[in-house]
Amino acid sequence: MKTIYAIATLSGTIIGVGLFALPYAALKVGFWTLAGYFLILGTLVILIDLFFGELSLKTPDFKRLPGFAKIYLGNWGRNAAYVTTILGIFGALLAYLIVGGEFLTELLSPIFGGSSLFYTFLYFVIGAFLIFSGIKAIAKVEFWGLIAFVAILLVIFFKGMDFINIENLFIGNWRSGAENLFLPYGIVLFSIWGAALIPEAEETLGEKKNLLLKIIPIAILIPIIVYLFFTYLILGITGPQTTESALMGLKAVLGDGIVFLAILFGLLTTFTSYITLGLTLKKVFWYDLKITENLAWLITCLVPLVLYLAGIKSFIAVIGFVGTIMLGLDGILILLMYRKIKPKQILVYPLFLILLAGIVYQIIYFIK
Repeated sequence: MKTIYAIATLSGTIIGVGLFALPYAALKVGFWTLAGYFLILGTLVILIDLFFGELSLKTPDFKRLPGFAKIYLGNWGRNAAYVTTILGIFGALLAYLIVGGEFLTELLSPIFGGSSLFYTFLYFVIGAFLIFSGIKAIAKVEFWGLIAFVAILLVIFFKGMDFINIENLFIGNWRSGAENLFLPYGIVLFSIWGAALIPEAEETLGEKKNLLLKIIPIAILIPIIVYLFFTYLILGITGPQTTESALMGLKAVLGDGIVFLAILFGLLTTFTSYITLGLTLKKVFWYDLKITENLAWLITCLVPLVLYLAGIKSFIAVIGFVGTIMLGLDGILILLMYRKIKPKQILVYPLFLILLAGIVYQIIYFIK
């Protein structure tokens, strides 16, 4: 069960809010272009995660990315990793809070009434409690959340299969949507990135740490398969009516009942990722920055809430920034660290160039 929980922790956390932007990206560039992004970036992420897994096995336990960077790159690496890790996970937690709060509002407000702010706060309170509970409770939530998620996805498939139109998969393509050709980059990278959870999975494995490098490809391939199936399902059903958050476009085609189920599915995927990434950030503050456990928990939970209350509520903009820049910088740091233990590994260089090119593109796009 430790092995299953470790895979569920990785896969369940990877399957998160980025999922809901994928059908819209496929609408703009074409399903097969999106699949090409998964092929290229999926290979990149698996390699980087395997590299980080090797580093994790060679490094004392209870360290996260900044702790690794201090050992292998010195103070500058540690400081850079603190910035990318903290800002990156804060951004991800904010994205989960935005979308998760919306899903909980859509699910419960028709029954009990109440404002979106109330349900976002309820989402926050339950998540904060589970982040406080620790890895064992969260690993089990990830496991059962992943099981429930797959079950709901299959129900949506069987209910909506008669409405799937294969021609909808070819609405967009890279020629007609050349201006959107790079749209999926940050979304896909954000959707499948799991490096931050590698040390978490190692701890979950306990005495079976030697299995870490074997479970990493499995834990990443599961989300990729789910993502492509989800994109096929939503885009096939909703076609030109596909929305940026994917699920609301189902209402016009399948009705309220399926939308209710879809929103429940969305709530599960965002919530399990929210609590697991929250635990990871808490341990960065606790283990690496030597902040007391309770204060680390408080900072982890409150900052995304404060940002939300300050009015930052565009989840597409948040995941684009985090996926391309913050996670790209994390990947570059991991590659630089890996060179310290495997200086002759030539795969480091093309991976480095891909990540760097993505960061440069995002900065130029932002300036424009």
